[in-house]
Amino acid sequence: MNGTTRSSMRLLTVRHVTTYRYSKPVGLGEHRMMFRPRESHDLRLVKTKLDIAPQPADLRWLHDVFDNSVAIATFDDTTLELRFDSTVTLEHLETALPDYKLEVGAQTYPFQYPEDERPDLLGALMCRYPGDAPGPWAAGFLSPSGSTGTMSLLQSMTRGIKEQFTYVRRNEKGVQSPGETLQRGQGSCRDFALLMMEAVRSLGLAARFVSGYIFVPDGQHPATVGGGATHAWMQVYLPGAGWVDFDPTNNIVGNRNLIRVAVAWDPQQALPLWGSFIGSTSSFCGMEVEVNVTEDNGSAS
Repeated sequence: MNGTTRSSMRLLTVRHVTTYRYSKPVGLGEHRMMFRPRESHDLRLVKTKLDIAPQPADLRWLHDVFDNSVAIATFDDTTLELRFDSTVTLEHLETALPDYKLEVGAQTYPFQYPEDERPDLLGALMCRYPGDAPGPWAAGFLSPSGSTGTMSLLQSMTRGIKEQFTYVRRNEKGVQSPGETLQRGQGSCRDFALLMMEAVRSLGLAARFVSGYIFVPDGQHPATVGGGATHAWMQVYLPGAGWVDFDPTNNIVGNRNLIRVAVAWDPQQALPLWGSFIGSTSSFCGMEVEVNVTEDNGSAS
């Protein structure tokens, strides 16, 4: 990518509320939460608050194998409603026009990862849907000459998903396989992230799934989608630039408006919230998820 890099700092507050309702009192099993954003050189947490009702008997924190921050709650009482209310204020340094300094050998596809990095990238290189791999679709973004600019390739694929597929918001658990997304021509943000992740893996590039939030500035509705809920995108590891964000749902390259919470090799390893209840299945009435991302001037996404 060419051009001048422009960065800006935003003070953002993310409020994420999830409510489960039951028709009669149920017991509660262990619940795990990934609400806390990943601090980095481009994100600094200012303050955090997590309210859970009913109050858990125990709440502990740990870092998982990907160094994601995970909260684990256990409960003693029965309840008709379970509510998680997370509020996080953070400083977000975003780059509007990122200029990635790829190593010379990685600027053109195909390239080989350095030998000393390959062992650490094995999980990111492994295709997890081998019988459903989108290899032929991914190959359509390659130059017939056999040599393609690496960033041009990834930018074209990011834009291609945005243009070729219809976004459908879906709060239900689970993710479509890449083959299902290609066949249906539509999907949610996590479906598009998985499609691109498996597509670049089929080309021999290391990729991982990202779960988090998206800030939608005033005036960008409906051009930017994914606000009002958790969001998902993916990253590709590029020598010289490291893990680079690609959001195919919105055709975003770089961290603009994207707040990372969890990374993983597979979407099932980065669920924002999961747990169980003890009681009849018919007792479950449903769940509601509400996410609001506000800037320090009070505007909301």
